[in-house]
Amino acid sequence: MYGIIFVFAFLIGTPLLGVVQITAIEVFTSKEVEAVNGTDVKLKCTFSTSAPIGNKVTVTWHFRPQGGKADETVLYYNNEPYPPVSGRFKGRVIWSGNLAGKDASITIRDLQHTDNGTFTCQVQNPPDVHGIVGEVKLSVVDKVRFSEIHLLAIVIGGAIGLIILIVLLVTCIKLCCRRKSQDSWDGVEYHDCNKMQEVNVVKKNSEQTASLESYS
Repeated sequence: MYGIIFVFAFLIGTPLLGVVQITAIEVFTSKEVEAVNGTDVKLKCTFSTSAPIGNKVTVTWHFRPQGGKADETVLYYNNEPYPPVSGRFKGRVIWSGNLAGKDASITIRDLQHTDNGTFTCQVQNPPDVHGIVGEVKLSVVDKVRFSEIHLLAIVIGGAIGLIILIVLLVTCIKLCCRRKSQDSWDGVEYHDCNKMQEVNVVKKNSEQTASLESYS
């Protein structure tokens, strides 16, 4: 009886033990990316894993075009990158990641309007093999539209420029006022000096006249 219970517990406990050992891996990507036609764009993908990073880590990038067509392989990484040898991304995909830094990013070169769609990033690091696949929706446009960040940067830059202009204007006004004040003070001193000279001349003439009168 006890032998049957032990075998039953072993059969149930073994798979349960395996499930406990397998943990989930978290993948983080930018939800939406907008880039200009003909330029290069880096699709960021980072991950978090509880298992040590070794040579078993694999990264798989896929692309799903707009319109719900079949997925295409963009790049596969296992110890080294394996770019596609055919298809739209041949010669246009560069591995830009660093697994030691938990970075699995790639760069797409020479963007085209046909690259509009959803890119997926899947990372596996046994025993961390389960988790949500990261997705990036890429929009290829002819011009980059102003976002709230761009608008905020323009406003902040304009405010800083206005403050600098006001400081320069106030400094110039102070310098001009100081120069005028100095010129006015110099004029007063010059005027007082001339006045004193005139007084001395008159006084001297008076003394000379008094001396002549005393001789006569």
